[in-house]
Amino acid sequence: MLKTAFATWARRLFALCAAAALLAAGSGPAQAQQNSVQAVQQHLAAGEFPLARQVAQRLPAGQRDQVLGQIAQAQAQAGMFGSAVSSLADIQDDRYRSQMAQQLGQQRFAGAGGGAAMADFEQLISLITTTIEPDTWDPEGQGTIEEFAIAGGVRIDALGTVHSVLKSAEGAGLLLLRKSHRLSDGNRQVMRPSSLRKVSLTRLEKYVQLRLAAGQEPDEAMRYLAGLTKIQYVFIYPESGDIVLAGPAGPWTRDELGRVVNAETGRPVLHLDDLVVLLRAMQANPQAALLCSIEPDPKNLARVQEFLARKRRLTPATRRRWVEQIRQHLGLQSVRFQGIDPRTRVAHVMFEADYRMKLLGIGLEPSPPQVPSYLEQIRWKRGTKLPPMGMLRWWFNMNYDAVLASPDRNAYALRGQGVEVLSESEMVTRQGGIVPAKRQDPLAAAFAANFTRHFDHLAAEYHVYADLQNIFDLALVCALLRAEGIPERVNWNMTCFGDPQQYQVALGPAPRKVESVANYRVLGGRHVVVAVSGGVRLEPARYARRVEKDRRGELASRRQGEQPEQLPRGVWWWD
Repeated sequence: MLKTAFATWARRLFALCAAAALLAAGSGPAQAQQNSVQAVQQHLAAGEFPLARQVAQRLPAGQRDQVLGQIAQAQAQAGMFGSAVSSLADIQDDRYRSQMAQQLGQQRFAGAGGGAAMADFEQLISLITTTIEPDTWDPEGQGTIEEFAIAGGVRIDALGTVHSVLKSAEGAGLLLLRKSHRLSDGNRQVMRPSSLRKVSLTRLEKYVQLRLAAGQEPDEAMRYLAGLTKIQYVFIYPESGDIVLAGPAGPWTRDELGRVVNAETGRPVLHLDDLVVLLRAMQANPQAALLCSIEPDPKNLARVQEFLARKRRLTPATRRRWVEQIRQHLGLQSVRFQGIDPRTRVAHVMFEADYRMKLLGIGLEPSPPQVPSYLEQIRWKRGTKLPPMGMLRWWFNMNYDAVLASPDRNAYALRGQGVEVLSESEMVTRQGGIVPAKRQDPLAAAFAANFTRHFDHLAAEYHVYADLQNIFDLALVCALLRAEGIPERVNWNMTCFGDPQQYQVALGPAPRKVESVANYRVLGGRHVVVAVSGGVRLEPARYARRVEKDRRGELASRRQGEQPEQLPRGVWWWD
């Protein structure tokens, strides 16, 4: 043992003496750099990785990155993957770091492509049902299989048919258990409430990338953006290369429907997957509108018109069956998306928010007194004509007051609620076609206006609306980054978040069909029947192009405080 220790000591002494001799032999900066590189190689040959990193840190930035990459490779070959990831963390050029991280991942997983795979339930379900007794899997038979819901209030089966998930007393009990567990787990610092938490996107991407290279998925703090519940500001720090999202944050838990929410306010947190999906959408087509629509089948509408034309006398005992027959004739409506992958959480939230808004709008889900349903608003006097069966169209739309910017374009603020509901009245023809009504229905417009006016109250009661608001904010921020050329200003190439091969977002079945939304009310012994269509429309580029100057100087002061360059190594968020 003494002999081995002496040999190790002698090897270290030789490497140090050789490095000193090389440094002394140089007569200028270029020669000194060459000597340092040679010293690194000798340290690597001797297995002295810490000494090699010390020498590498004295090199100019570009050369330092290359040498650190060589050190990381040597550490990985020696089986020291943790140390290799640590060396990669010091590489400044994100493109080179990404290249080396992928190589490290390939070494670590023997050609598995690098990084930990995220959940893709559609592929997993397909694999199971086609390989394990394929004939026994039937959505309506004995063998069934489901994924967990990406959005909280709906469940989507493997065929893409949507089913509602209702609240229950059991769910409330589970909420308490989840909350008590969640608050005692993980990083205690990130669970502290904060009125203004800052999350650096560039640093977050870096440490997500390094975790994937080490075979680990992003941790909870990363997946939920350090508990952010809203984006109020975007700060740019060109000197340190940081793009920062800022807003209120705090501890998170899950509500009774499984949605991740702030444990104190109940407001949903922002999701890293949503950010990545919207970043890629805006990079692919920055001017595009992102759409979700729920549309009835014209043939089914014609069947309903024919059914309603039949004269019949209804009693309270037969009314329920009559209404059920209307719903059966309406059948399933089609769910369509544009500009967004329908399997993502972003698409699921867009769909769920739209569907729930329609349930509330025609009285199939309880609404607060400030937002009465369409049918509740109808006032009828004997002798006046009842409205025929109508198709109400309500949809969510973007509506920000402004996007403000500091004079130096290093700070931005989102102003306004961001979400509104619009309406349009349509008529159903005997053939099942939908045509614009001659006059807009004031009751439909009143519901849309009330929903918009009391949005905050509704979002506190139904978390999906706040979830949709977060997606609107993220979409606007992603469009703003592109419109203002912000990534180029800080040399951020989105090598991980922009690459589906490196960072894979969770995917579930795409919503394709959903039960028709229709309801009725009896007035004067007759029935008023209404059905609903509509969707969600995001056009973030409109607002990203209309940035206004902050003339009060508020943004500059908000950007002050702890600067990113003062942060310790490994930190990507701070208060």
